[in-house]
Amino acid sequence: MTNLPTFRRILIVDDHADLRKLIRLTLLGTDYELFEAASGDEAMLRIQEVQPDLVILDVMMPGELNGYQVCARVKADPKLRHTLVILLTARAQAADLEKGEAAGADRYLIKPFSPMQLLDMVSDALNDT
Repeated sequence: MTNLPTFRRILIVDDHADLRKLIRLTLLGTDYELFEAASGDEAMLRIQEVQPDLVILDVMMPGELNGYQVCARVKADPKLRHTLVILLTARAQAADLEKGEAAGADRYLIKPFSPMQLLDMVSDALNDT
């Protein structure tokens, strides 16, 4: 019997297709299975469906749910609370960071970011589990 590699699942959530593409291209060639969503509402559906190990989640998105709300719902759900969340935002004020912490975010990545920063943060987050 051969041991097949187990891929960690990552859901990329951002309303900007270009940023989702940049993140996807940054993570291509790694041992991650990548999924995408364009809104908070879609993210909640995809999280239930995919059961990702990690969600890279934009904070400011149109629709019913922003990133803080999605993060808080994930962390409040006993079936999902193990899911790691990296909040991704251009808002870097202390109050914004506190909102992310209150929502249960595991990490906070501030835009603009370098691909290496993203790779390091994703690797660190997944290796800490």
